Amino acid sequence: MRFVAASAVAGLALGTGAAAVAGPWDGGQRTAERARAEHVRAGVGGGARHAGPQAAPVPPVLGALRAGRGEPVGLAAALEPLLQDPALGSAGRAAAVVDALTGEKLYGSGERDAYTPASTIKLATAAAALAALGPEHRIATTVLGGGPDGGIVLVGGGDPTLTARPEHDGGSAGASLAELADATAGALKARGTERVRLAYDASRYAGPGLHVIGPNENLAPVSALMVDEGRLDDSDRGPADRTADPAGAAARTFATMLRERGVEIDGDVAEGRAQAGAPRLASVSSAPLSALVERALTNSDNDIAEALARQTAVAGGEEVSFAGAARAVTAQLTKLGLPMDGVHIADGSGLDRADRATADFLAHLLVRAADPGRPGLRPVLTGLPVAGFTGTLRERYAAGMQGRGLVRAKTGTLTGVNTLAGTVVTPSGRLLAFAFLASGTTDADAAQKALDRLATTLATTG
Repeated sequence: MRFVAASAVAGLALGTGAAAVAGPWDGGQRTAERARAEHVRAGVGGGARHAGPQAAPVPPVLGALRAGRGEPVGLAAALEPLLQDPALGSAGRAAAVVDALTGEKLYGSGERDAYTPASTIKLATAAAALAALGPEHRIATTVLGGGPDGGIVLVGGGDPTLTARPEHDGGSAGASLAELADATAGALKARGTERVRLAYDASRYAGPGLHVIGPNENLAPVSALMVDEGRLDDSDRGPADRTADPAGAAARTFATMLRERGVEIDGDVAEGRAQAGAPRLASVSSAPLSALVERALTNSDNDIAEALARQTAVAGGEEVSFAGAARAVTAQLTKLGLPMDGVHIADGSGLDRADRATADFLAHLLVRAADPGRPGLRPVLTGLPVAGFTGTLRERYAAGMQGRGLVRAKTGTLTGVNTLAGTVVTPSGRLLAFAFLASGTTDADAAQKALDRLATTLATTG
């Protein structure tokens, strides 16, 4: 809420690339953000220190962008010394800066050399999923009749954000396991059934669920059925202990909820399949894909990213596994006309060091997302963390730093790897897409600060 109010009042550039595109937009600002900002300025929801009920309407965050020609004055001279910072590692670094409205390359240094991109590969995963499925696509979790011994089957569709927690916003916020239990219990009782066997089906995904990094607090085993990303605590982002059996854990939680609603469960919950043509008893759906993409990018959410990759595999008719998802994502990126030389997709999250990307590829991907002719890709931009305010950039730009609130970028961090790719609006109103990749870094904090200086320079030059 504080960020939305600040951005509305101070006019922070959101870098949407096409403010006038039809959709959930108003002057380059998400309409939901605009509504919250209006409430804050009116003293609603703890925003009393802002203007009172008679405050003027919130102006558009992003004014008219200007298409420029040629390199902004002094850009190369400003960037090149910063790229020589030893904090950016000994194994190479790359940079690409592109005018987001014209596609003109403004600066490049090793931009066609491929490096491990870490979590900036999530930009590719997000763009591929949006291109394959559209921003309004939702992932369903269903309960079918016709299970083993006449029971019911909980069928996972691949929604890692399905929640078993009592507090959620409902509706467009996502799918609730409790709401699914309510609907299922109601359907069973309407049939006169108060005792049933329960099975679960996570067969929509194939291949191993365990990522090549092995058991890890950054990613649960990838499963078509899970609740709260398999987390064993009450967190909703960041590292956390995870269950080794997401599908089984989800089904057992669902069984408990049914019992609480007066439906007895016979025997143990086990894997099973519904009969062909089995009736649907109940269903809940995830938030729209656009919201999942934004959450994945803002928080660098590995579980959602891997789910997006597998949903892309479903849409592309590939095996719904790590390998099949990689092929499907690659195919969608190729269809988008991106420069794929040197690019290798190994997973959806960027945790696999076999991923490869070039700065040229990442910068042009952001240009595609800003294309007025591709409004379905816009969540790739709106999901980018905002320097000093949201997601993985919240703590990286201290108060008073020039880039604070101006840089929007996806971060990437693995041991020895630091990356940053995003957008800025220059003082002259020019939207730039950029990507910086560094390999062989030894001090992650120093490398991040060096990358942040590069992005800040773009926001304050030209």
